Amino acid sequence: MMILQPILLGIVEGVTEFLPVSSTGHLILAGALLGYDDSRWATFDIVIQLGAILAIVVLYWRTFWAVLMGLAKRSPGAWRFVRNILLAFLPAAVIGLALHKKIEALLTKPILVCWALILGGIAILLIERLVKPGRMHGVADVPAGTTLGIGFIQCLAMIPGVSRSGATILGALSLGVERRTAAEFSFFLAIPTMLGATVLELAKGGVSVGGEGGVGWPEIAIGFFVSFIVALVVVRAFVGFVSRHGFAPFAWYRIIAGAAALAWLMR
Repeated sequence: MMILQPILLGIVEGVTEFLPVSSTGHLILAGALLGYDDSRWATFDIVIQLGAILAIVVLYWRTFWAVLMGLAKRSPGAWRFVRNILLAFLPAAVIGLALHKKIEALLTKPILVCWALILGGIAILLIERLVKPGRMHGVADVPAGTTLGIGFIQCLAMIPGVSRSGATILGALSLGVERRTAAEFSFFLAIPTMLGATVLELAKGGVSVGGEGGVGWPEIAIGFFVSFIVALVVVRAFVGFVSRHGFAPFAWYRIIAGAAALAWLMR
């Protein structure tokens, strides 16, 4: 059983899943730069994202519990919360199912990731400079039309390197949602989105338990646990950091990391 690779990739996933820097892009680049076989680690890369998703459930359990109690009591706010998450998830579900083969083909193109990181960083700087502070506070208070728009913008992240959280957060900011709510909307939306991606991968029979055809369950379990622990720490710090400093530091990181990886790969 391999141990070092799952630990390294689990750390990469946990650190990058909820930051606007593209976890999928970083996993692809990690595989390319460290010489991993993409075909063996593709399913691993998808399934360990559930570890990071579990971190959101743990950190925001009070929010989810309040929503469940609100649904039982027929609270309008709780129903709007669920409506908004499901409505924002709908475009990714439809487009992802329709184009999943083409999306999978993009996962083997590290050069594309580099350019997506660079261009995405430039886009973040422009949005930070041009977009005025949003006035929509709270996921349940975002209008349905705005929610659907965020869902369509999230679909840009089907291009590896764009970043699901980055597209969702910046899309929300552009549509008038304030920073903290935009970040939390991205966290909550990740749950159905990544669950759907994992279920689709498992339905295709993509996981090989041992053998030479793919990475087995022991490696996946290690990556899952590591990504969960790391994401717990990162998400706690991320919301406070963004509230104070905005998203520009992540933009500059994307540009520098994308350029450095591009130069390395072009060697």
